[in-house]
Amino acid sequence: MTNLPKKHLFDIPEGMIYLDGNSLGPLPKGAAERAVKTLTQEWGTQLIKAWNTADWMALPQKVGDRIAGFIGAAPGSVATGDTLSIKVYQALAAALKMRPERPVILSDTGNFPTDLYMAQGLISTIGKDYELRTVAPEEVADAITDDVAVVMLTEVDYRSGRRHDMVDITARAHQNGAVMIWDLAHSAGALPVDLTACNAEFAVGCTYKYFNGGPGAPAFIYARPDIVLEVEPALSGWLGHDAPFAMEPDYRPAMTTERLRVGTPPIVQLSILDTALDVWEGVSMEEIRGASVALCETFISEVEARCPDLTLASPRDADVRGSQVSFAFADGYAVVQALIDRGVIGDFRAPNIMRFGFTPLYLDQADVVRAAEILEDVMKSESWKDPKYQVRSRVT
Repeated sequence: MTNLPKKHLFDIPEGMIYLDGNSLGPLPKGAAERAVKTLTQEWGTQLIKAWNTADWMALPQKVGDRIAGFIGAAPGSVATGDTLSIKVYQALAAALKMRPERPVILSDTGNFPTDLYMAQGLISTIGKDYELRTVAPEEVADAITDDVAVVMLTEVDYRSGRRHDMVDITARAHQNGAVMIWDLAHSAGALPVDLTACNAEFAVGCTYKYFNGGPGAPAFIYARPDIVLEVEPALSGWLGHDAPFAMEPDYRPAMTTERLRVGTPPIVQLSILDTALDVWEGVSMEEIRGASVALCETFISEVEARCPDLTLASPRDADVRGSQVSFAFADGYAVVQALIDRGVIGDFRAPNIMRFGFTPLYLDQADVVRAAEILEDVMKSESWKDPKYQVRSRVT
């Protein structure tokens, strides 16, 4: 018997159909109470003692080990804290040092902009003749040449949901002597990931999407256990030191993945995330994936039958699609705003993409059909043409 959905474990407003968990997951029940406990019972009464008495110091590793279970990683191989951008920078800098004779960072034109920005900034900082080379997503495998130091890709495209073949591309990178970095921002918690099997050197990801850790939730970084001692942290922070409280004047990295920690961990956010991960009890990633594919297939079928003016922008083949469905429409921003007013929450990505995420933990088939019905009404009534829906907000 399926354990899905688990709507009763989330605080989602009555009547809302939330199709934006691929951008920000909803609030799990118990998370707010955990935050209050951390603030009042731990910080409030124990103050600095809580680093020991409430075991704050161990929380980043505890949560990292929980995340490891979702991404096919060994215990101790995932460090948490900081932001995804910082973790991209760390992984990329370490990877370049592992292949100092090679000048190229290879990525794809569909990669999330911040990953490319961090690569550009790192190249500028290093001041060497490195090149960020981007090709179309479908051309990546053939573009891994012997001058490529690092292949840096996001497994699931944030706009279209197109999915790279992680095993094949990692193997091709290794055949050509390159280091592999995977960004799992749209994969972790959405579909099965097996980092141990694919053998990638590094992976990074965030926890505010499918893991429901809340806005500002800490990121994570994975380093393959056999290369940890080769990893030279570009950001040699205090808590990445092998003995932080020895207060040594020189940096000496931890002998584990903890060397990729930088500053003071965000304890309140980590405590929320720790509680948010409880909703996964009794659920496998294979079950999540099967339910997600079924929801996506229903949505595609319903929308295409009801809304002929919309064009599917995601792969039709579920095997090469993540847990989201995107449709293209010239006035997609306005349509999304009209949907939000009707209680169907999706989002928009320039220039014309309407994104809808499908998270089986709190969505079922009835939600999907109802969302398509409302989208049909918005399109047929042309309610999206209302001037109030044309005004762009800072966050789309």
